Amino acid sequence: MKFENSYLDLGKAFYQQTLPVPVAAPQLLLWNTGLGDSFGLGQGSPDDEQKALIFSGNRIMEDSTPIALAYSGHQFGHFNPQLGDGRAHLLGELLDGQQRRFDVQLKGSGPTRFSRQGDGRCALKPALREFIMSEALHALKVPTSRCLAVVSSGETVYRETPQPGAIVTRIAQSHLRVGSFQHFASRGDLKSLHQLLDYAIARHYPNIAGDTSAKALQFLQQVAQRQIELICHWMRIGFIHGVMNTDNTAISGETIDYGPCAMMGDYHPGTVYSSIDSQGRYAYGNQMNIAIWNMARLAESLLPLLADDQQQAINLAETSIGQLVDDFSVAYRQMLVSKLGIEQANADTGPLIESLLSIMQEKELDYTQTFHSLTKFIERGELSEGLTQALHPWLGKWLTALGVAEVTEDNNMFARIGDARGEQLKRAVTTMKAMNPVLIPRNHHVETTLDMYQDAMLTGENWQQAETRLQQFLIALRSPYQQTEYTGQFQDAAADKDKGYRTFCGT
Repeated sequence: MKFENSYLDLGKAFYQQTLPVPVAAPQLLLWNTGLGDSFGLGQGSPDDEQKALIFSGNRIMEDSTPIALAYSGHQFGHFNPQLGDGRAHLLGELLDGQQRRFDVQLKGSGPTRFSRQGDGRCALKPALREFIMSEALHALKVPTSRCLAVVSSGETVYRETPQPGAIVTRIAQSHLRVGSFQHFASRGDLKSLHQLLDYAIARHYPNIAGDTSAKALQFLQQVAQRQIELICHWMRIGFIHGVMNTDNTAISGETIDYGPCAMMGDYHPGTVYSSIDSQGRYAYGNQMNIAIWNMARLAESLLPLLADDQQQAINLAETSIGQLVDDFSVAYRQMLVSKLGIEQANADTGPLIESLLSIMQEKELDYTQTFHSLTKFIERGELSEGLTQALHPWLGKWLTALGVAEVTEDNNMFARIGDARGEQLKRAVTTMKAMNPVLIPRNHHVETTLDMYQDAMLTGENWQQAETRLQQFLIALRSPYQQTEYTGQFQDAAADKDKGYRTFCGT
């Protein structure tokens, strides 16, 4: 395991060089074997005891120079000029088998000068949540950071109640954020802003070339395109991030920070679970608009680099953000029609989509189950009586749009869909299977798993049962587009429809 750290070349304005604070009794709880193998950490790598020491921060590798990154950010719309890694240490960077560079960061490894009087620690349940959710999103084909390890600290963390402490190891393409650019722009530090732009381009967008103005504009546009891809994936699977602050918006286009995240059950664009989002700013249906807002903040930060003339820079930024609004709308609608097996969105598919979403909201239909049922219907010609009634007569309009059936006056499309086994239907089935998961990390199953694991740690009882449930949950979540041995255990929607369910940021 050979660490590099390219951030060090940027200079002291970008980070604080600081060591993790050792913990009392580190113990390896979870190890991501597949991810570890991609970095050559498989056979012959450190044993569990050594992994616990390294990935708790108790042992610093010889070529590791831990740092805490500096950044600023808008939090719930309010700008904070001084944020930074308050409970995280970047150990360095590893290259995978394809020579791609990834950050290796400990979260919960002790306070830094950015802690703002916090204890710098992480509780067990938020650490496990990040491991579970990031693995689930990775398997769901959503761009995301991932977790390599979870190590218990042997110490107590005090939040609303005393909880077992843990350290989670996060692997990401980088930890550069919109807030990283805001940090230097807000200080008028144009030298560092220019330096950060060049570093981000070299690391994430090496195809960008030209003078400073051209590079800054291309960078803004390409970062925005990755945000379109990311948020459309979130919306596709019903993921609600919960805290889309600019310091949680990665330049790489990855999902980072799994604090108050959750999954939508019944379809409703206003769905929000985060206990700190009292106004619903980051509700499911707001995520696209917030991503655009965040990109506008990036554009503001880049204004000094876009053009020497301020008005010209503003015009370039406004044009780019305006185009982003249009591009987001196109991509979102195409994502939705793809969930319905339709190859291309057009003027006719708009009303079809809006009608379905309106029915789902009115009748409180589960988002994931509805699209999975429609997928099975197209594939096998089977649909429950309840869903048939709920979606009648929309189903006929959909099948007509697909071109796989003609609807008669009695709307009897079911007899004909079984005969329509042409190439168009096969393509529709293939598309829908790729877009509509069989399984998502349901909120109630995540919470039950976390509670069982924490209770087992606190009491020393039922440890095997808790460990078995966690491992079976992970196995199922890692194959979300097919029925596995354990899928059925975790597929049901919450009996109470997640009424009153709340998530917490864990700090």
